[in-house]
Order: sequence, then structure tokens, then C-alpha cells
Amino acid sequence: MVETAAILNQSTAQSLVILDEIGRGTATWDGLAIAWACLEYLHEKINCRTLFATHYHELTALEAQLSHLSCHAMQVKEWKKEIIFLHQIAAGRADKSYGVHVAKLAGLPQSVTKRAAQLVAILEKQPGPTDHSTEMTLPLFDQIDAASFENGNHSALMEQIAAIEPDSLTPKDALDMIYTLKQLYENEEG
Repeated sequence: MVETAAILNQSTAQSLVILDEIGRGTATWDGLAIAWACLEYLHEKINCRTLFATHYHELTALEAQLSHLSCHAMQVKEWKKEIIFLHQIAAGRADKSYGVHVAKLAGLPQSVTKRAAQLVAILEKQPGPTDHSTEMTLPLFDQIDAASFENGNHSALMEQIAAIEPDSLTPKDALDMIYTLKQLYENEEG
């Protein structure tokens, strides 16, 4: 984000800005919001020529609102259940994400990419950022019973967590806090 800040603060209308995956590495909503705001800022305030590569398909809808925005996508061909990247860029939007296929090309184990494909199929059926829902449930977390944890014998632990002020902790303090919380948890369990 430091690089993005430098680009947004130093660019002029004569600049050529090339940005890739703004917002990646943050929570879905934060990442999408940051990428969206950066795109609007470049379009409205700086008004420079920009190449803005993103994994947020939602941003393609801004083409209808931002007069100088033009969406382009890598061209692909599906053949015998495989994806072939054609090394061409054409006007328009990507019809879907090819992340799992790219993971296969990168050499991830077959069991990982197969499981990832299964998870994508599950997640695509659930509400997500494009549905403007406030929460997306993941099957991975279905087994966690937060209510029983909060209502259990963990009141001292919960009080300790509530008292933490993350912005005031040094990295060493944060590490010490983890050890303290772990010890408190173990004491309450035992």
C-alpha cells in the first residue's frame, strides 16, 4: 500500500500509472473498497492514463459510471475441459475467474486444486460481496460454535481479549499477549 500511496500522491495528468491487484491481501470488503476508491481517484482527480489490473470483477460495473473507463480482459479458450490462454487482450470483461486453473499451471498438487475447485463451486452458491450481504459463511467454519465458547467458562479470557488495545501494542507486546492469552485459556480448561 505504500507504493500505491506514492503513486496516488505523486501522479499527474501526464503520468502513465500501472497498478496490479490493489486491495489484495486485505479482507474482501476492505480490498474491494480500496481498489474501487483508488480507481475513482485516478479517474476523477488525477485523470491520467492508467492500466488497472484487478481480481475484483465487481469493478467492471464502474464502466457505466466512469466515462473514460474501458474494460479489457485476457482472452481464453476452453478446450477439452482445459483453459488455454490466448495471449490476447480484447475489450470487454472476463466471463469468470480462472484462479484454480492458474494454480494448476503453477504446479500446485492435484489434490489441492481439485479441492479448491470444489470449494469454489460451494462458495459461488453462497451470498458474497456482489450480493451486498454482510457476511459470507464458509463450510470450513460450520463446526465452530461461537455461542458455546462465549457462554462457557472463558469469561476471564474474554475479558482479557476485550481489554486489548491492538493499536497501542508493539510487536513484542502482541507476542507477549498471545502467550498470556494461551496460558489463561489453558488454565481455564484445566
